[in-house]
Amino acid sequence: MTSSRTRYRDEPPGPTRPPATLRKSLGVVDGFAIAASSTAATTSIGIGLGVTAGAVGLHLPAIMLLAFLPILGIASAYSRLNRVEPNMGSGYVWVGRSLNPWLGFLVGWIGIVSTVVFLAYTTTVTGSALLQLAHEGGLHRLAGIGLDPDSTAQSTALGIVVLVAVTFTAITGLRSAATFQKYLLVFEYLVLLGFCGYGLFAGPHPFSLDWINPFTIPSGQQLAQGLLLSVFCFWGFESTFSVTEEIRDPQDASKAGFLTLFTMLGLFLLGSFAFQRVLSLDELTGHGAQGLTYFGDRLADQPLAALPLIALTFSAVASLQSGVIPTVRGMFAMSRDRTLGPLWTKVSPRYATPAAGTVVIGCVAAAIAVLSLVIPKVGDLILASVNAIGVVVALYYALTALAAAARFRGALREGWAQALRAVVIPVASAAVLLGLGGYLCWTFYTSADHFEISPDNGWFMLFCPAVMLLTGVVAAAWAKWVRRSPYFVTGRSVAPDALADPAPGPA
Repeated sequence: MTSSRTRYRDEPPGPTRPPATLRKSLGVVDGFAIAASSTAATTSIGIGLGVTAGAVGLHLPAIMLLAFLPILGIASAYSRLNRVEPNMGSGYVWVGRSLNPWLGFLVGWIGIVSTVVFLAYTTTVTGSALLQLAHEGGLHRLAGIGLDPDSTAQSTALGIVVLVAVTFTAITGLRSAATFQKYLLVFEYLVLLGFCGYGLFAGPHPFSLDWINPFTIPSGQQLAQGLLLSVFCFWGFESTFSVTEEIRDPQDASKAGFLTLFTMLGLFLLGSFAFQRVLSLDELTGHGAQGLTYFGDRLADQPLAALPLIALTFSAVASLQSGVIPTVRGMFAMSRDRTLGPLWTKVSPRYATPAAGTVVIGCVAAAIAVLSLVIPKVGDLILASVNAIGVVVALYYALTALAAAARFRGALREGWAQALRAVVIPVASAAVLLGLGGYLCWTFYTSADHFEISPDNGWFMLFCPAVMLLTGVVAAAWAKWVRRSPYFVTGRSVAPDALADPAPGPA
């Protein structure tokens, strides 16, 4: 009796690993459910709008529209690259092949660490939302302890319980996860459409053309920060490309990505106008993680006023689950290339999912959530996390767009229309995001003369994304010179359909 083993391309014969296969079971709607849950419109509206308003004031509709333009260019780049090379590694694979393996690894690493940070703070947000629900239900103390939704300690402890539960559902398979996400999304969107639609007409503050005029934003720093925060709100649409090997048709991943983006734009614009109609600037910026709760209380009496908060809770839970899924799939692709360890390609024989990696990611996110207790207020934790993630996400989006431009540069000889879509738009989108990120980092550096752990301290705000990038450089060096990954020699990732090279082995 013989068994099949995996031989990786560009690797000399020797000890090999068994092939890992994932089940193709998803369609467009499933991909949309995962990407939409990753983008977490309800969480972005309920929490992100207040944070963004702190930077740009009452210009939320304008900043959302401006941020959408480069993101649309990035989505086009993702779609083109996925069409010719569908791979769950997405940016890690494409940038490594078209630009440089070191940059490709950095893109993959940024995707991992930024999502883990996102999971950590979303764990706290989920706990905070549940504590707010307890308050709405009249429960203010438990076992002699006052329940405080703005306490990171209480919120994190409760959120970790939820994280454990959603990690388990992510293990059982994408089909069950996507089904779970669909039910949550339907409820969230019905609540958002109902309350925000009502707020457009019932709000006491009149419409103003200034809301859609970005030129009246007070400073370039505020504009740059507002744009990066808005880019963060759209972040997650690419999750559908991270499960492309589990989608029946790779083109369905592109359709799901674009459908997610335009849906998010509509919801963000609706939420922006509604919030500014109902809430003053001080109310928008002053309620932090409890912004959606306050919005609901202004529009309805209990128990209807609790519906937006329930939707926020569902959104946070869904985004926890959908954050785990694409991260582990990206690490699966990196492990196939030996840029990460073999743990990440271990597939559960029962569920056909990378179960071991899913458990580890959940544990790491929980550990970082505990470490974040050094920031005592949930609102401050959100601001620090969102700014850090916004900077690094802008970088990996930009590198992926540049990879697309390099990959399809032959379109420059095929006429202006092809050149515009394949090269000019991705390069312009990348330039905008790189410029925004660089300018914002410079303003962080020049805004402080000492370091302290606070979202008001520029050096701390610069320290967080710098650590994400520097750890990526160290991890890349380890993969190249210790693991001796062939990825750094060829710049190419192991193709999903070329994983296994059947070879005889011992019984």
